[in-house]
Amino acid sequence: MSVWLRACLCALFFAVSLQLSAAPGAVVQLQVDGVIGPANADYLVRGLSKAIDEGAQLVVIEMDTPGGLDSSMRSIIKAILASPVPVATYVTPGGARAASAGTYILYASHVAAMTPGTNLGAATPVAIGMPGAADKPQAGNEPSEERQTPSDPMVAKQVNDAAAYIRGLANLHGRNAEWAERAVREAVSLSAEEAKAQSVIDYLADDLPELLRQLDGNTLQVAGRPVTLSTTDAPLLSHAPDWRTRLLAVITNPSVALVLMMIGIYGLIFEFTSPGSGVGGVIGGISLIIALYALQLLPVSYAGVVLILLGIAFMVAEAFLPSFGVLGIGGVASFILGALILIDTDVPGFGIPLALIVTLALVSAGMILAILGMALKARRRQQVAGDSGLVGSLTAIQAVQPDNPITGWVVLQGERWQVTAAAPLQPGQQVRVTERQGLRLRVSAVDEVPHDGGG
Repeated sequence: MSVWLRACLCALFFAVSLQLSAAPGAVVQLQVDGVIGPANADYLVRGLSKAIDEGAQLVVIEMDTPGGLDSSMRSIIKAILASPVPVATYVTPGGARAASAGTYILYASHVAAMTPGTNLGAATPVAIGMPGAADKPQAGNEPSEERQTPSDPMVAKQVNDAAAYIRGLANLHGRNAEWAERAVREAVSLSAEEAKAQSVIDYLADDLPELLRQLDGNTLQVAGRPVTLSTTDAPLLSHAPDWRTRLLAVITNPSVALVLMMIGIYGLIFEFTSPGSGVGGVIGGISLIIALYALQLLPVSYAGVVLILLGIAFMVAEAFLPSFGVLGIGGVASFILGALILIDTDVPGFGIPLALIVTLALVSAGMILAILGMALKARRRQQVAGDSGLVGSLTAIQAVQPDNPITGWVVLQGERWQVTAAAPLQPGQQVRVTERQGLRLRVSAVDEVPHDGGG
């Protein structure tokens, strides 16, 4: 019995250890390094949910970002504001920044902190459309009437909406709302020291342990209730981006999505034109589905998608229609224009390089020219089936009808044919087909009968 008792105690101890390993009251560390997009939004939202399940007392988001997509930023902010666990956004290491979308996330967090040598700001919403399609507020530190009142009505609506949004976030946590609005309307920026002096952020800390020491004992209002932090000796749990986040970051890269779409379309075209192997259909189908999934997460211009599909259709039609290059040239032009306007934003990190667009267009044109060349070669090749393939072909007499020596049988195109000639035939004799007469062939001798009488 004592053995069983010890086993039960060990099991209980193990279960308690597992519970402790979940670290209730722990500080969860998340990291954002790069453009704010669907992958980072998914990672942070799932990270906050996991921290709640683990019973964490604080989530620290270490951030270094040049900005990102508005939709992804708002998803992150919604998760932060709804979280029952306080969130501290910490701009680190030295030289990092929380520009554009990062500034909004910093303002939305319960705690805003920075490392000396970092900066934030330049939160003006980027104009939507092709580069240069609309006037953008210019960056600067001094107010100007032109920067405060954009000439384009759509840009003005975006700026006013963004200004109201960040001012509401600033008022929510008692931070400098006037500077926040200037960051939107005038694209101004601040260093970490200036941000602390102007009450834009709450803390300056050289590293995470120092930040946790400064936060220890502070009481925060989270979801309408006070939360007192005890972070000096709290265990630290770091949740790095997993394979899902890394995969999502790759496929939601606009350049990768465009390449996958091209592979998918041409894979399906190959499968439809040469059915049987299934390779083109499988690879093309998977690539196209992944590309469509990525594009629905990105700010896509549907006009761009239509132009790309139209361009591909024109280039494929060039291989089958005698347009003398008109369809092919139009297809290349349509593809390039569609790829240029495919991503409906000028946010850095979400553009498609012009070199990639031109390369894909040239590769597509090259493939169509290759298909056209093979079609022309096939058209010039002598027909080897049907009546045209029979007339003029050489063969040997397989047998002769005993009672009618001018009639015999040959094998052509895998079929047995009855033949007739003007002169008597002999087995093994080489003949040439001169005419088809219904189910019979007319032949004439081309050489002497072999000495052995065989073929």
